[in-house]
Parts: sequence; C-alpha cells; structure tokens
Amino acid sequence: MNTPVDAALLGDLINAADADNITKHVVGAVIPNAEGRVLLLHRTADDYLGGLWELPSGGVDAGETLTEALGREVAEETGLTVTVIGTYLGHFDYLSKSGKKTRQFNFTATTTHDSDTVTLTEHDAHLWADRTAQARVSSAVRSVLAIWHEQAAR
Repeated sequence: MNTPVDAALLGDLINAADADNITKHVVGAVIPNAEGRVLLLHRTADDYLGGLWELPSGGVDAGETLTEALGREVAEETGLTVTVIGTYLGHFDYLSKSGKKTRQFNFTATTTHDSDTVTLTEHDAHLWADRTAQARVSSAVRSVLAIWHEQAAR
C-alpha cells in the first residue's frame, strides 16, 4: 500500500488527540470510483447509530498506525484492497457506544476493485453515492466530503 501521507503529520494527529483527552481512535476512508461517486455504507438498524450512512471506517487497534488501520478496516468492511492512502481530510469527534471520547481521522483512499463490487460484512447496504446522495450522511461526514470535493476541484 502506497502512503504519501507524511509520517510526522500522523504523529501530530495522534499527539493532538491525546492532548484533547481522546481515548479511542477511528479512521475513515473517502473512496471514490471512476465516476466520482463515493462509497457509503449503511449501518444495520440494531447497531449503534443504526440506519446511518457512513464512510468505511473503524477502530485503530493497539500498536497499529492510522494508515495500517485504514487498510485493514476497508478490507474488513468492504472486501476492497487499499492501494493508496492520499490526503488527510480532517477529523471529527463523537462519543462511542461505550461512552469513550472518539476521534475519526479521515483520508482519501484508492482501492483495487472490479466494477465497484463490494462485499459487506458489518453493514446491510452500500451505495456509490453521487453528490446528491452524499447528503444522506451525518453533518460531520458531510463536512469531510465538502473538503474532499474542494480538493478534487483544484
């Protein structure tokens, strides 16, 4: 996996989260397809935040870097393999199901996939969302997508 994200930036992100008393780290991926649609996943109704459309995302395990976690989580949730982790798109904070202060760090990601085939393991649906359908996500994820759109337009 190619990771042009600066290692110093990744360290600074973790240090800033620690300074803010964040106790859980999560990574999220903005994965566009060839048509510029973004992969969104739908949480099952009986899950924490059930019914929410979200980016492929998940927790960082002990001893794992943010980029290692991103590759693992995308593969686990979608069956897609991350080939490149691109730009850091910012973060947002929330309380996890267990009440932990959580920070989600978001990056662009390129994957290898045939005809956008996604294999779900934790979600009940997926969508390659155009700009209109991207409005289905939370306001925090909408902000991340707005940054991605702004950068893609440059």
